[in-house]
Amino acid sequence: MLRRSVASIGLIVALVALLGACGAPYAADQGAAGLLAARAVGTGMVRVSAILDGPLTDARLAELSALGKVSDAVLELDSVVVSGKGLTPEALRTLPFVLDANFDAPRDAGPVTPIADDSMVDGRSTWDLDAVDVTDYGRGRTIAYDGSGVYVAVIDTGLVDGWENYFPVQRIATQYGVAFNGGGGENGAISTPTNKWEHDQNSHGTHVTSSILGYNRGGVQINGVAPLATVIPVKVLNQNGSGWSSVVAAGIVYVAKLKAGPLAAFPVVINMSLGGPSLDVVEKAAVDYAISKGVIVVASAGNSGEAGMGYPGGYAPVISVAASGWTGEWTSRSFWLGDVPDPTSAADFYIADFSSRQHAGQDLDIAAPGSWILGPYQVNGQVSFYFLGGTSMASPHVAGAVALLCQKAPGLVQDQVETLLEATAIALPAGSRQVRGPNGVPSSVSWGADATGAGLLNVTGALAALP
Repeated sequence: MLRRSVASIGLIVALVALLGACGAPYAADQGAAGLLAARAVGTGMVRVSAILDGPLTDARLAELSALGKVSDAVLELDSVVVSGKGLTPEALRTLPFVLDANFDAPRDAGPVTPIADDSMVDGRSTWDLDAVDVTDYGRGRTIAYDGSGVYVAVIDTGLVDGWENYFPVQRIATQYGVAFNGGGGENGAISTPTNKWEHDQNSHGTHVTSSILGYNRGGVQINGVAPLATVIPVKVLNQNGSGWSSVVAAGIVYVAKLKAGPLAAFPVVINMSLGGPSLDVVEKAAVDYAISKGVIVVASAGNSGEAGMGYPGGYAPVISVAASGWTGEWTSRSFWLGDVPDPTSAADFYIADFSSRQHAGQDLDIAAPGSWILGPYQVNGQVSFYFLGGTSMASPHVAGAVALLCQKAPGLVQDQVETLLEATAIALPAGSRQVRGPNGVPSSVSWGADATGAGLLNVTGALAALP
C-alpha cells in the first residue's frame, strides 16, 4: 500500500499524492465496504462473495442462480461470487448452505535492452537494507543467504513494460506470471488475459519487486533483500492500482496451486502490498488455503494511521508489516545510500504517521523500512526512479527476509516464521523522534504501542535463531 512519493535521482521535487494502491483512509466496518462496492458500480450490478458449507452442486447452483448470476466459483474454497441488481449478502445468507457472504470488497495498492547481470547480489547498499542488516554501507552483503531456491509471488499490479531494464530476466518466473481481471459488479467474471502481467501502467508492483530483488539504475546495481530469489508476478490490481477482494483471492489460490503442484519442492512466499477496509470471506478462505499448502503469506498493514489496519494484513494468520523510517533521512542528498549505525538501535528509527495502528480484532506483527524507499517507478513509460513511502514498501522487506529464512530452512511454515520474526525483532516502544523532511525542516513524529507490532525486523537475529 503506497502512501507518498517524491521524484528522485537529481532534483527533489514536491510530494506527489498517488492514489491507486493507497487511496483515501479506509473505513473500519463492513457496512462501509458494502457502500463502497455499491458506489463503485452506481445503480448497476453488484457482486456478493459467499462461502458454502460444502461443494457447489447442481442443486445449489440452481438456488443461487435464482438470486443472481453465479459469475465465479473457486472449487478449492467452496466459494462463489454472485452478481445481480440490488443483490445483498443477507439474501445469500438465507440459503441454508451459505456459511457467510459479503459484498466484493475494494482493494487498493518502447524497445527494451535486458540487463546483462543475473542478480544484484553484488549491488550497492541502500539505507533500508543496511537497516535490516542484510547489507552494510561500503561492504556489501553481511549474510550468507540470498534467497536462492525460493519463489516470492508478488500479488500486486504486475510489472511495467520494459521490466527487463530493471531486473535480471533470470529472477522473474515468466512461465508463472499471470494477470487476473474483472470483479466488481459490472466488470463481470474474473478472466486471465495473456501476458498482461508485464504491461502494467501503474508501477506499484515493480517498485515492490525492487525491494526484494534489487534493481538496475542506469548500469549501477542496487542490492535487494533476497537478490537470488525468483519472483512470480501476479497481477490482481488494475492499471490505476485498484481492484477487488475476489480477484485477490483468485491470485492467492493460483499461487497455492503452484505450491501444491510444480513448485512443491520449493519454498513459496506471497507478498501482498495491498488491502481494503474489511476482511472478505473468500479472501480469508484463500489465505487459509494457501497456508495449508505450505505458502507463507506476508501483507502490508495499511496506510490509515489511527483508523486501523487494512485486510488481508489485519487477519491474524498473515504476517503483517508496519512502516518504519530512519532518523537519518534527508541528512544529505544521497541519504538513500546512507550508513545506518551498527548495531541497530531503536533510537535511530520511528514509525511513520501513515502506518496503520492495530485495533481490536486485528493483528500487527512487525515493522520494516517503508519511509522514502527508492526504486523504479515509471512515469509516462519512461525509465525513472522514485522515493516512495507506504506499508507497501515495508512488506517486501519482510517477504524478502522470509525468503532468506526459507533458504536456510526450507521446511518452515507460516506460524513458525511469524513466531521467529516476532521473537527476534528489535523492540521499538511507543515514543517520539525529530525527523528531518526533504525540505530540511525537522518535525516531531510520535506513535503508540499499537503501531509497532513486535518491533523492527531483525534479519540477522532471525537467521541466527534458526538451527
